[in-house]
Amino acid sequence: MESLQNHFLIAMPSLHDTFFERSVIYICEHDAKGAMGLVINKPLGIEVNSLLEQMDLPAEQVSTDLAFNANVMMGGPVSQDRGFVLHTSQPYWANSTDLGCGLMLTTSRDVLTAIGSNRSPEKFLVALGYAGWSKDQLEQELADNSWLTIPATNALLFDIKHEDRWPQASRALGFDAWQVSAQAGHA
Repeated sequence: MESLQNHFLIAMPSLHDTFFERSVIYICEHDAKGAMGLVINKPLGIEVNSLLEQMDLPAEQVSTDLAFNANVMMGGPVSQDRGFVLHTSQPYWANSTDLGCGLMLTTSRDVLTAIGSNRSPEKFLVALGYAGWSKDQLEQELADNSWLTIPATNALLFDIKHEDRWPQASRALGFDAWQVSAQAGHA
């Protein structure tokens, strides 16, 4: 199967998992060993600035920037105590992975202290936890018709309100997700 890195998974309306129902997941990594992604449309109910305060990580400058006051996302059910910052490319963070397509995933604290300052990534999404799949697990879920996929776009990732990401993602396929049957056809 082709790698789904830099794609979105869109939960099918028939997926009634308490965590993944109506989820949009950005796939950060997908290879023969499995997959890792971040749910981008499920807020935790805490803002980035509050998270920084709780972590005793003062921002370099207090900002009134809308992104600084953005919601922290519930990235997934795995390692919910770990933070991830998905952001536009910028080279100077201690622990960053280049995801291609102008995006990076950073897990070091230095990026958090820069948020809201002039060193902040242009666009970013902060998440706690991640979604993970073991070898062939995601492929089986796709075969079971649990997910739709589309190539990722920065507009959907950063510019659309979190509550609008699931319907917008399905519309990117040319239809409303509620119009899709839960039955998969196999010839």
